[in-house]
Amino acid sequence: MTSRHRSSDTAPSFAPRRRTVVKAAAATAVLAGPLAAALPARAATETPAFLHGVASGDPLPDGILLWTRVTPTAEAIPGSGLGPDTQVSWTVAKDKTFTTIVAKGSTTATAAADHTVKADIRGLQPATDYFFRFSAGGTDSPVARTRTAPATDAGVAGLRFGVVSCANWEAGYFSPYRHLAARGDLDAWLHLGDYIYEYKSGEYAARGKVVRPHAPANEILTLADYRTRHGRYKTDPDLQALHHKAPVVAIWDDHEFADNAWSGGAGNHTEGAEGTWTARQAAAKQAYFEWMPVRPAIEGTTYRRLRFGKLADLSLLDLRSFRSQQASTGSGTVDDPERTLTGRVQLDWLKAGLKASDTTWRLVGNSVMISPFAIGELSADLFKPLAKLLGLPQEGIAFNTDQWDGYTDDRRELLAHLRTNAIRNTVFLTGDIHMAWANDVPIDAGTYPLSASAGTEFVVTSVTSDNLDDIVKVPEGTVSAVAAPIIRAANRHVHWVDTDRHGYGVLDITADRAQMDYYVLSDRTDPNATSSWVRSYRTRSGTQKVERTYDPV
Repeated sequence: MTSRHRSSDTAPSFAPRRRTVVKAAAATAVLAGPLAAALPARAATETPAFLHGVASGDPLPDGILLWTRVTPTAEAIPGSGLGPDTQVSWTVAKDKTFTTIVAKGSTTATAAADHTVKADIRGLQPATDYFFRFSAGGTDSPVARTRTAPATDAGVAGLRFGVVSCANWEAGYFSPYRHLAARGDLDAWLHLGDYIYEYKSGEYAARGKVVRPHAPANEILTLADYRTRHGRYKTDPDLQALHHKAPVVAIWDDHEFADNAWSGGAGNHTEGAEGTWTARQAAAKQAYFEWMPVRPAIEGTTYRRLRFGKLADLSLLDLRSFRSQQASTGSGTVDDPERTLTGRVQLDWLKAGLKASDTTWRLVGNSVMISPFAIGELSADLFKPLAKLLGLPQEGIAFNTDQWDGYTDDRRELLAHLRTNAIRNTVFLTGDIHMAWANDVPIDAGTYPLSASAGTEFVVTSVTSDNLDDIVKVPEGTVSAVAAPIIRAANRHVHWVDTDRHGYGVLDITADRAQMDYYVLSDRTDPNATSSWVRSYRTRSGTQKVERTYDPV
């Protein structure tokens, strides 16, 4: 390991200020009342129930990871540590009626794993739809569809993925999941981080209003807390519907832990008063791997790589476990080669994988924006809420140090690697920022477009989390109409930015192009919200640049 990315990096003296100082001491016990609120109403019975749906994830050519959570008894609610060991079986078939069964098995759900169950099924056929269900004590789970990846050497005509990030329970309903589930044409869907949020009730809602309360009500700190919050999310009918229709490929960002998390702490963590960061991070990771259909390639991380025939491979990053502390504003340390976003080992893994790839497209699941971003000449009334959204000091700054902008040596090394090795068709797929973007990724933003572009980036907006118009509390579209032209003028590699709307993306890939269709919601606070297509951008093979196209796939 070289010195530039030491695991024992000394953090800068600057510590990010938490958005709200938690005055109460860390919770040492979880009461049954808040836990019970995480579940839908259920008759008191000893019959096992599948209250949190079922899910699948991380498709392989010959396999899929299945997930569920069984509630064996009424008191065995998420995070409680209660409930008996329960035998849970699974069945995989080629048809919804389960007449052609291809795999069966069973395991024991225990309180030690919060009664969650995973089954890593192998021996399946590539590029094939399957149906699965779980059973316990005579009760069957819902039936769900999943799909395996194409064979490694298969010629693939096309792939289609749903793309989402930043789903804040208290800020609204998860209609994007419902609309993606209704499509019925997804090979998989990508969740690019902030699947859950850690805040206490009311701290981060919809323009300050709680649309629906989460559980537990306190900021989540302990293993029981994180399990309870995950359990709350998994009761959402729209989220369940999408998990029942297609496999998910997920990475985490900061809010699966705490706001502005880094390897040694977080902006939203008070050491001592909220316990140790080491314990909190371990609790968050344990709950995540219990509750998510994610197959970690390296224990305790989410960086891994999936392949979809000869058409595309997908490198998934973990940009929280290894990063150095965010740099202080104006300190000059964003360029320090001793600081890292990825960690040395992960960056080398990414570079090697991109160079060795023999697929047409190299996709990178990337939780924070890699494209450079200068704010430009925004007026104070727009700059301050933008700074708040990005977690920036509001006295002025030209970059977001929580993104790749705060770790420029990692970015320089990665982009130089792409350029030097003539690695084409690299597409970064990004969440986090609660806005939609379509960007070239320039080698030198200061001279772009005269300098080369090393790749492209499609950033999806939030499912529900506040974006710029919500912070300013003005009608949707008001801020974007003013801010977008200024942002684009200061960032010539940005083809489009929408600062104001909530929604999701649909990524469609062929040998000729990768296209992102952007969809927006009518109203995140309406459980029956409609969605509509708003824009599409694509990058054609070999160009490393984005262009607008005028029809969704």
